[in-house]
Amino acid sequence: MSCKTHRDWARDVKGITEPEMVIPSSAHPAFDKGGAYLGIKIHHVPVDPVTRKVDLKKVKRAINSNTIMIVGSCVNFPDGNMDDITGLAALARRYKVGLHVDCCLGSFIVPFLEKAGFPITPFDFRVDGVTAISCDTHKYGFAPKGNSVIMYRDAELRKYQYFVYPDWAGGAYGSPSLAGSRPGALIAGTWATMQYMGQDGYLKSCRSIVTCAKTIEAAIREEIPELYVLGEPVSSCVAFASNTPSVNVLEVGDIMSTKGWHLNGLSNPAAVHIACTRLTTKMTDQFIQDLKESVTEARGKPPGKGTMVSIYGLNVSSPVGPALVSRLAMAFLDAMYIA
Repeated sequence: MSCKTHRDWARDVKGITEPEMVIPSSAHPAFDKGGAYLGIKIHHVPVDPVTRKVDLKKVKRAINSNTIMIVGSCVNFPDGNMDDITGLAALARRYKVGLHVDCCLGSFIVPFLEKAGFPITPFDFRVDGVTAISCDTHKYGFAPKGNSVIMYRDAELRKYQYFVYPDWAGGAYGSPSLAGSRPGALIAGTWATMQYMGQDGYLKSCRSIVTCAKTIEAAIREEIPELYVLGEPVSSCVAFASNTPSVNVLEVGDIMSTKGWHLNGLSNPAAVHIACTRLTTKMTDQFIQDLKESVTEARGKPPGKGTMVSIYGLNVSSPVGPALVSRLAMAFLDAMYIA
């Protein structure tokens, strides 16, 4: 919805008819999906290989007269790192474009970091230049799956999200989002969950989950020399890659699956991440022990036939890999429609 809102705003206010958007390579593919749906050209900007933050100089070079918005993650899905929102906001102000902060994975963790005693740099509407923020209430807000929140700096921008058709034979029609009808049960479920949790509940949840993630991060850095942590993750997600050719990190991920840990495989670079939850907090030491054992088992072992090695390994092993993975993904989606 933010893509649609900024597109229509830019068309109305700036006369842009061939909209473009600048996003980090680590941004969620929902922005690519939005661009494909809405006819917005996407410019992908690489992240720094060490900090995992989007390269501000390259963002600046990618902005042009057709740019409607830029995007920053807080935090990104692949490795849990946070872009320099203040730096991106300065660019947004300078070039008079929108800045969307994707806080969907950050959700109800990132807003409570400061109160929980963890370091966090400014990312919200306190930063001049941020025009929209998204948040998934169904993630660390613990609300029912299927709802999210989009917030705008002001009502003037928000109105560009709406669709209004006053001349319909069935009467005046107005809709705030892509979904024409929305289930009230999801909204009620979200409200009830937030009332139950309260600020104290979310603060306690944030503190326990982030402590778990920090403990895992420290163990990888200090006790597992074969692996390294990507960047400096700030909340619940920790990603790790291999330091040595003798350990295939995707094989490590597949071995962890046999131990009951369902982790996410990543590419560019090949890596694995864990998104800690309240369930993980009770199993922190077990995870670390299982990870150590999995690294030992994977050392020098030829790649097996697990999901991560098969899919993510294929994606980076040859130029045709992405095309094959795309075909597999489409076949999977087709299978969902077979009765």
